[in-house]
Amino acid sequence: MSDDLTLTGNSTIDAWLHHPVGAQIVRGIAEQAGMDEHALRVLRKVPLGRLIASSPNAPAGLLDTLVSQANGGRIPADADAAGLAWAERITPGRFDGKTVIVTGAASGIGRAVASRVAREGGTVVAVDISAEPLTALQRELSDHDLRPVVGDITTAPGIAAIIDTAAGRVDALANVAGLLDDFSPLHEVDDTILERVFNVNVFGLIRLTRAVLPFMIEAGAGSIVNIASEAALRGSAAGLAYTASKNAVVGITKSTAFMYEPYGIRTNSVAPGGTLTGMRPTRTNQFGQERVNSHTADVPIAVPEALAASITFLLSDDSVNINGVVLPSDGGESVF
Repeated sequence: MSDDLTLTGNSTIDAWLHHPVGAQIVRGIAEQAGMDEHALRVLRKVPLGRLIASSPNAPAGLLDTLVSQANGGRIPADADAAGLAWAERITPGRFDGKTVIVTGAASGIGRAVASRVAREGGTVVAVDISAEPLTALQRELSDHDLRPVVGDITTAPGIAAIIDTAAGRVDALANVAGLLDDFSPLHEVDDTILERVFNVNVFGLIRLTRAVLPFMIEAGAGSIVNIASEAALRGSAAGLAYTASKNAVVGITKSTAFMYEPYGIRTNSVAPGGTLTGMRPTRTNQFGQERVNSHTADVPIAVPEALAASITFLLSDDSVNINGVVLPSDGGESVF
C-alpha cells in the first residue's frame, strides 16, 4: 500500500501494518509492550484505538499523536480512512418491553451485551461486583433503562438483589460473569482455584438461573444464554478448572434446554474465542501456560461488541427456532 493511505484510530491493526509509516508505529508499540509478530497477527482485526484504550498505561492523547504521525500531520475523519474495523449495527426496538438480566456487566463482553440490549429498547438489570464501572455504564446509557445491581451471584443476598431489581419480570438472562483459572493442569491444580472458578462459572450461574426460571415458566417464554468458552470445545485453551467449568456450562445448557422447552424457554450457549476484554489471570502455572502457548491458533482476537452481536441474537426472538446449541463465536478458532 502507498504512503498516502489514510489511517484513523478505527483502522484495524492490519491496515496500519500495510502502511509504511503505520507499520513502523505499530511495531514500535508492540516492541515496547513485549508483543511478537504472532501477537500482532491475532490482533489484526482490532482497531488501533481500541488496543490503546485497553492499555491502562497509555498516556492521554497518544492515539491522536499516532494518527497524526501516520498521516503527515493530519487527523482525518473515519469517512476518509481505509481498513476500518467491523462496526456494531443496532436493531432499534428488538428488546422493546423486555427485561433482560446481564451478569458481568461492568466490563468486557457483559458490558457490551448490556449496552446493546439497552440501546435496542430493553430494560437491563446490569449485575457486577464492581460498583464504579457499573455507575459509569449507567451514566453512559442515561437515556435508556439500565438498572445496576452491585451483587455477587455466588451469594443468596446477591441473587435476591438481582431478582428484586427485576421487579417480577425476566424475559431473558445472559450469564456472562466468569473467572479464569491459572492454567494449572490436573496434577497441579489446588482446591482454592477449583472452588473459586466453579463457584462463579458453575454454581453462581445455576443459582441465578434457578431463581429466574419461575418467572419464565409463569410467562410461558424466555431466553437464556450461557457463556461457555473455546475451553468447552477443546483441551488446549486453559487449565483444568476453567476447562472443566465451561464443559459444565455446556451440560447445564443442554439439560435446561431440554427440561424447559415445553414452557417456551430456550437455552443456548456462546463459546467465545480470544476477545479484547483485558481479562487475564493474575498468575499462571508454568507447565500449563507453556502447553497452552504451544497450541495457540493464529486466529484474530475479537472486540467485545462482536461477541455481543452473537449473544443478543440468541437472547432475542430472532433466534426463535434455536434451542440447546453451543455457538462458537471465535473467528474460526474451533476448527484449528
